[in-house]
Amino acid sequence: MKLLLTYISQHKKYVGLALTLAALNQVFSLLDPMIAGKMLDRFGVNIGTYKGHSTEEFFSDIIVYLLAAIGVAMVSRIAKNFQDYFTSVVVQKTGAAMYSDGIGHSLALPYQVFEDQRSGETLGKLQKVRSDSEKFIGAFVNIVFQTLVGLIFVIWYATSVHWLIAPLFLLTVPMLAIVSSLLSRSIKRVSKEILSETTQLAGSTTESLRNIELVKSMGLAKQEVSRLNSITGKILKLELKKVRFIRSLSFLQGTTVNLLRTCFVFLLYYLVFKDMITPGKLLTLMFYSFFIFGPLQEMGNVIAIYREAQASLTNFEELLNTPAEVVPQQPKVTGRIERLEFNHTSFQHPTSRQRAVDGISFTAHKGQTIAFVGPSGSGKTTLVKLLVGLYQPLEGTIRYNDVSHLEIDKLQLQSQIGFVAQDTQLFSGTIRENLKFVNPMATDAECLEALQKSACQQLLARAHEGLDTVIGEGGVKVSGGEKQRLSIARALLRHPNLLIFDEATSALDSITEEEITGTIRQLSANQEHLTIMIAHRLSTILHADCIHVLEKGKIIESGTHEELVDKKGLYYAMWRQQIGERKS
Repeated sequence: MKLLLTYISQHKKYVGLALTLAALNQVFSLLDPMIAGKMLDRFGVNIGTYKGHSTEEFFSDIIVYLLAAIGVAMVSRIAKNFQDYFTSVVVQKTGAAMYSDGIGHSLALPYQVFEDQRSGETLGKLQKVRSDSEKFIGAFVNIVFQTLVGLIFVIWYATSVHWLIAPLFLLTVPMLAIVSSLLSRSIKRVSKEILSETTQLAGSTTESLRNIELVKSMGLAKQEVSRLNSITGKILKLELKKVRFIRSLSFLQGTTVNLLRTCFVFLLYYLVFKDMITPGKLLTLMFYSFFIFGPLQEMGNVIAIYREAQASLTNFEELLNTPAEVVPQQPKVTGRIERLEFNHTSFQHPTSRQRAVDGISFTAHKGQTIAFVGPSGSGKTTLVKLLVGLYQPLEGTIRYNDVSHLEIDKLQLQSQIGFVAQDTQLFSGTIRENLKFVNPMATDAECLEALQKSACQQLLARAHEGLDTVIGEGGVKVSGGEKQRLSIARALLRHPNLLIFDEATSALDSITEEEITGTIRQLSANQEHLTIMIAHRLSTILHADCIHVLEKGKIIESGTHEELVDKKGLYYAMWRQQIGERKS
């Protein structure tokens, strides 16, 4: 809860206003029964002594009390309205700050953290901690704090009436605390289990929806529903278990409170019987018993809310305590990338026994096209992730314009990179929105120029609303080749100095592949940037200035296409295999 207090303390002014107004609301609500008690003593019980007064005096006297009752009720309602407003301000600001910090820290985490967990789990944790914290703040102000204020007020009043009454009120608190402690730990444990299963369900659901094409095309919908329902069933069982604990706690608390209230009522009537208090004060204290004992019976629900928030905050704190990606204290700016160098660079995944990239060294300059090929598992994808800064080398260095990866301003570097992946990710929206995702400041002219360079003329011809044409559902349908061209256009819109193609044509048919390859060759021929290509199909990299052949994370061959074919090594074998496949 210290973490929650840290966030709440950022809004001290609003918290102070909310608590002050909650105290005013409670105090003025409690003044109304006091007025009612005085009216009973004056105009009810003692009406015989009041008979000598005239009707006008009766009206003038009782109107004063009635106006006082109206006044305190009005103040209480006004305070309640403002209390709810400022409580909502604290709740919303705190929730938004926690969510914002969680998102900010999550995006600053190393890329490998996201590889090791399901998509959607982080979002589930952030949404849960936000909602649970908001519920707890509201419950604390509206139930716990107001009950505490009411208890203090009632004890003060009860002490002024008779010394025996206040101890009975005070006895309520420790007895309820003992009863609550019996089950609250169990509620916390179950809440943690529910949170874990709910987070897992969020991750599984996100994965199923993201892979909806695979699920539906292979008729796996029922299987996925069963899998997700099994997790939902676990959550249901845990929720019911938690409800049983909460209901048991509420029953014990309610029984305890009812017993104490019965003793309280007995004491009041005994004091009236002994003429130690007036019937009016009995009426007032009876009202007060509802003000105090009623909310006290809700403490079971408050404890459940507290335990849920505590479990969510523990997960949130673990997220915030996850070490962020290491950033140089005084990062160096490279300027425009003119030269790239890998110097004995190695990388190994934490769960792997062997290195994915092992001692790779090469140099590339602006205007060149460098390609990497090799069988599956040879380290091509890892090499790209090292290149764009998603991974940090285990050994060796990566230099951009002679600036080491340990010293470089990564954001400035990544702003110069245009990246075209094998799996093109397009967003729901217009062509303009998809392009400007990587460069929000780009003009329409720049968007059209990028589309022109990436050979998107056929797509533009079908897009009747131009850049405002919606892609996908409700708009123009795009083929695999057009998706890749849009991805290339999006990369070009950044005006990159380093253009990376990660198996950009491996999922396309041969005709589309040739078209995209032609586009890539035209871009490379301009020599405006350094082009890095990762390829599975060798036909796409024949024009490269240098081709590096990878095997088991090492470069075993390097040269142009003709030179590598003449060597009759691994590249030659791969080339012969692909040529044979094409002929067949």
